[in-house]
Amino acid sequence: MAASRPCLTAEPGPLISRVISRAAPVPPAPGRGRGRLLALDGLRLVAALMVCLYHYTGRGGPVSASWHGSPAQLFPALSRAAVYGNFGVQFFFVISGFVICMSSWGRTLGDFFRSRVARLYPAYWVALVLITGASLALPVVVHPVRLDEFLVNLTMLQQPMGATRVLGVCWTLWVEVRFYALFALLVVLRGVTHRRVVLFACVWTLAAVLCHSSGNVLLNQVVMPEYAPFFIGGLALYLIHRFGSDLLAWGIVAMSWLLAQSEATRGLWGPHPHRDPHVVVLIVTVAFAAVAAVAMGWTRWASWRWLVTAGALTYPFYLVHEHLGWFVIRVLHRSLGLPAWPTLIVTVVGMLLLAWLIHRFVEKPFGPRLKRALKGRRPEGRSPGPGW
Repeated sequence: MAASRPCLTAEPGPLISRVISRAAPVPPAPGRGRGRLLALDGLRLVAALMVCLYHYTGRGGPVSASWHGSPAQLFPALSRAAVYGNFGVQFFFVISGFVICMSSWGRTLGDFFRSRVARLYPAYWVALVLITGASLALPVVVHPVRLDEFLVNLTMLQQPMGATRVLGVCWTLWVEVRFYALFALLVVLRGVTHRRVVLFACVWTLAAVLCHSSGNVLLNQVVMPEYAPFFIGGLALYLIHRFGSDLLAWGIVAMSWLLAQSEATRGLWGPHPHRDPHVVVLIVTVAFAAVAAVAMGWTRWASWRWLVTAGALTYPFYLVHEHLGWFVIRVLHRSLGLPAWPTLIVTVVGMLLLAWLIHRFVEKPFGPRLKRALKGRRPEGRSPGPGW
């Protein structure tokens, strides 16, 4: 008797089942990936406040002119810590990798594009108008913005155009936009899956390492070797959050951390004589560890409602705090004679209040409208393009 052939309808073995489950979009495991991760909102505000304190008390230049003296003399202890505050940007990038992977799951390329445009542009345009107005009112804080500079800054593409940046912090938005473009074209376009995210993370890591020896300016602009490890670490941490601990995912996180601490130490410690390289490594480690704690579900206890507001304020606060903060410091401290510490507290609280106003009266009403407008109405009988 001939040997019987295996039944084609038989259930796949455990290894095949595992591959299939990772290759296709699946719902999160029970207790994972559901609901808003409030701890991430809190971490975002912490990162923004780190950058804020760096701009107000951890650097010289324009802020020294606003204080009419060195912040290191006005805030001796705070200034020594605030010189590390610009690492809040790298903290943001780890969080961004996590959040973008989470929010893009199950979305089409069109959905992803609309959500990013509606999220970034309304608050950005308002911040641009406010800072341009401040430049005209007090040119010593911000140079008077020309019309051509203002108009090209509306695109958020002023940096690759070689134009003057009106918002000092908008260089980080250009980094984020490039990350969104890479992730959208290489992952979201075909549908986000575990396998595609892992492949994207591995290929991007290799490309970032090779970039250092290429000397190619365009390639460096696309691959962003100095920032890639932070985003990649966030992506892998979201996979751990969604699918559970996995040696491959933790390996990507570990590799990203090793590369990230090197990039941070070489790129952000060297030019500043008052930074300790060991502290730089510690800050990068804490940034990865904090997002890892969220990924592992260890921060579920952080369920306070105010964290939602904290997360909502982070982006507009980040946009307006630098130049407008210097403006307020100059008026309160130099013109009105308010002491340094009350000036600092009033300025930070004032920027948070302004951020709330932008969120309440700009982002909330106009963000959804912009998203709906971008979807538009298609001519009758015509179907949308694939993934759009």
